[in-house]
Amino acid sequence: MKAVIVCASVSHGNTRRVADSMAQVLGAKVVSPEQADLAELAEADLVGFGSGVFYQRLHPRLTDFVKALPTGRGRAFVFATSGLPELPLAPFTRPLVQLLERKGFEVDGNFSCRALDTMAPFRLVGGIQKQRPNAGDLAAARAFAARLQDGREPTL
Repeated sequence: MKAVIVCASVSHGNTRRVADSMAQVLGAKVVSPEQADLAELAEADLVGFGSGVFYQRLHPRLTDFVKALPTGRGRAFVFATSGLPELPLAPFTRPLVQLLERKGFEVDGNFSCRALDTMAPFRLVGGIQKQRPNAGDLAAARAFAARLQDGREPTL
């Protein structure tokens, strides 16, 4: 299976660590939105899209990239890291999932975990979730990727 992961990791490299963990399992190449090759994405069997969460939204570099993608088809997944938990009634991954579906992707699942957050006002205390993502989070990311690779429905 050919896989590519498009990752916008800007603050502490935590989202990239999660992407790299998934890439180990999938044998995927990890690229930033600016490095992504549209031809390579079109040839991939599976494309992951992920970023950190900023004010309950995924990074604009990632969402703008997806908005600019041509309509096509293929399998995709979404992942995110955040200092605060995802709200059940307003998950921060939902808008990107819906956008990908409108672009013709079949979204097979999403993954999120906690990560160091130093956005204001958390910066005043040195941030929250200082030890995240931890080994357990990265193992969960690898397990999620393995379920995607095996074609099993990922448990979220």
